[in-house]
Amino acid sequence: MVVKCKSFGLFGIESFPVEVEASISRGMAAFELVGLPDTAVKESRDRVRDALRNSGFEFPASRLTVNLAPADTKKEGAMYDLPIFVSIMRATGALTENLDDCAFLGELGLSGEVRPVNGVLPMTIEAKKNKVKRFFVPAANACEGAVIDGIEVYPVSSVNELYDHFKGRELISPAEPRIVEQSKSDLPDFAQVKGQYEAKRALEIAAAGGHNVLLIGPPGSGKSMLAKRMTGILPDMTMDEKIETTKIHSIAGMLPEGVSLIGTRPFRSPHHTVSHISISGGGTTVKPGEVSLANNGVLFLDELPEFGRKTMEVLRQPIEDGTVTVSRVSGKYTYPCNFMLIAAMNPCPCGYFTHPTRKCICNQNQVRRYLNRISGPLLDRFDIQIEVPPVDYDDLSKKFRSESSSEIKKRVDAARKIQIERYKNSKTNCNARVSDKEFEEYFQLTKQASELLKSVFEKMDFSARGYSRIIKVARTIADLAGSEDIDVEHIAEAVQYRSLDRKYWQRA
Repeated sequence: MVVKCKSFGLFGIESFPVEVEASISRGMAAFELVGLPDTAVKESRDRVRDALRNSGFEFPASRLTVNLAPADTKKEGAMYDLPIFVSIMRATGALTENLDDCAFLGELGLSGEVRPVNGVLPMTIEAKKNKVKRFFVPAANACEGAVIDGIEVYPVSSVNELYDHFKGRELISPAEPRIVEQSKSDLPDFAQVKGQYEAKRALEIAAAGGHNVLLIGPPGSGKSMLAKRMTGILPDMTMDEKIETTKIHSIAGMLPEGVSLIGTRPFRSPHHTVSHISISGGGTTVKPGEVSLANNGVLFLDELPEFGRKTMEVLRQPIEDGTVTVSRVSGKYTYPCNFMLIAAMNPCPCGYFTHPTRKCICNQNQVRRYLNRISGPLLDRFDIQIEVPPVDYDDLSKKFRSESSSEIKKRVDAARKIQIERYKNSKTNCNARVSDKEFEEYFQLTKQASELLKSVFEKMDFSARGYSRIIKVARTIADLAGSEDIDVEHIAEAVQYRSLDRKYWQRA
């Protein structure tokens, strides 16, 4: 007789149903596991066998075959231990209860404990789509799955606990969701930043329109300090954004234990020694990279020229498309990566090129080589480029606090509300992400603004991408000002944020 048990697998950020079939037949004692399993799945035979015996159950002394269907899709990881255990228990008659509306997931220890696995949230979503009513997962992952309405998620600590539940001896209660959001008071605040009014204004515009920012300045001017305060002025996450962000962290195994949903926008700041695979995603077992872990949040690259050339160039396609595709022999894995890129850099190796008081010790060739580590195409993808000069004594010694993040956020939220209304019939939610079609429809300039932009474009030799990004930034500036039209003052300010690269690169 063949018995069946429901489970689920992962492919990228998506999940797919897996049916675990077990059959006991006459013949020499053997345990066959088929259905395109990887090495970790094949090792389930030993884990499940010992978990059965060490938990007080009998392992069948006959020929046992377990199939993971569909057989043409590769199964990865140790998550199938628990459904294999349940299938064997049903095949031997130890479990006779109706489990048609149940699904199982979890890794087993040799003593029968159920250990946590990655990706429970996307698999819970898929379980609900497949009309599963009860989903049994490791206790450490239960809060994660419980955030999905319409399905009961049960925390399982051991196979004996699961067995007692089905026998009615000691029932397991469904898990409750636990949403953790970082308190606003715990986030770094712009009120702590002395001076740097132009840089703060630029970051406010960036937050309001979702624009990428390049900060250039000498050491100690506050570039990193400014970048780390960005998440405090970004709009609150929607429920869809929370679920998408949590799915990625769940798959990567980076979701804190007991947390159902990530409620705070992520801030990722990888070291400059990071590899291009760690940035984009991949590896032997494909995992999301930094660009995906920063999805719906901020990716901060400090000391940008120190990153490897290949690492920097791999960012170009994700910035444009909002997704990254990792191709492997097993298939193509696509992860979302709608992030704000903020990068900081010194203007030269010593850091004091163009400094008002300190002398730069680098020669012209050293400065040129340093700046040329950043390619033109990557530089062109920064909507806003702002200089962060050294803070003078008068600003540092002032006793009053600067404008707080909460005050800035009010203006950012008002501008985003305008954009959400503007793009309500599309998937776009901010000015930086508009499509070419939307660009033509919504980004209309006044006659005077158009004439100014034409003059600047011809004089400064901007690229086509630079042209569109100036208009996008100008649209955000207009939104912050509550203006329906993109006027001269909006274009004039936006142009200032595209000319900084020429100041440094041409002088070098």
